[in-house]
Amino acid sequence: MKTPAIKTLGAAVTATAVLLVLGACSTEEQMRAVDPSGQSDTGTAASSGGAMPTALPAAEGEVSTGGLVTVLDDGEGPELCHAVAESFPPQCSGVPMAGWTWADHPEHEDESGVKWGDFALTGTFDGTTFTVTDAIPAALYDALNEEPEPLPGTPCETPAGGWAVVDAAKATPEAMDATFTEAARLPGFAGTWMDQSQDPSATNDPTKVIINVAVTEDIEGAEATLRETWGGALCVSAARYTEAELNEISMELQALPGVLTTSGAADVVRAEVLHDDGSLQAWADEEYGEGRVEITSALQPVEG
Repeated sequence: MKTPAIKTLGAAVTATAVLLVLGACSTEEQMRAVDPSGQSDTGTAASSGGAMPTALPAAEGEVSTGGLVTVLDDGEGPELCHAVAESFPPQCSGVPMAGWTWADHPEHEDESGVKWGDFALTGTFDGTTFTVTDAIPAALYDALNEEPEPLPGTPCETPAGGWAVVDAAKATPEAMDATFTEAARLPGFAGTWMDQSQDPSATNDPTKVIINVAVTEDIEGAEATLRETWGGALCVSAARYTEAELNEISMELQALPGVLTTSGAADVVRAEVLHDDGSLQAWADEEYGEGRVEITSALQPVEG
């Protein structure tokens, strides 16, 4: 089938929702240019751990999707899709499925020869094909069982008297935008994010958020620079790797087999793949050093 000109299973789909985390992240359509020669005290972004794996490992025993995914069939057979083109009918390029009959799953749509629906799936995966053993349609799936994504916090110690605005004239949306712009220009810039834990209901309220900036050098100088534009709560912390270094690795990991998302923040590049039995993580540890890349698997072993 034709691959839609948007996010696909093999493309990176980076979602950094809720907190406007502005750390290094990569998408297929918005790839940021970086200096491939960028270095820190630890050396270049990549080491020499060996050739990147080219195939997904098979799963032992049953696995589940861990949540809702789209099953789509445009006439060439059903596919398990994590990313779907926003067209009508939708399009995707996913994993071939076996053991799927649409008559057994009437909770789907059918338009212009395309059938699709959202399901939570259980089955087996041989590295190439997902064989379904159970499917729960979206209408019957309890999304409350899904754990929310943890929100990034603030690494700095709480100041005496708590986090507070120090200059109200510089605690405005305009000042916030200017501060993020200045932060990206800092030497050794490693990322920015907002901590709204003081009052989660006050979404992006400049007087309630803590702006976090990470740098690999001159923390005091960075804080002095940012205080020229920002009068709200501010935390400047140390990082091991610059945004450019994380972004470079994030882009390299786009070539992993079955990659779904890649993103870099807080000294770690995270990549989600369709399935990893630990071998992809072992390769990443060897290639980049332990703790620098975290690979997670969308297909999870079924307990019990």
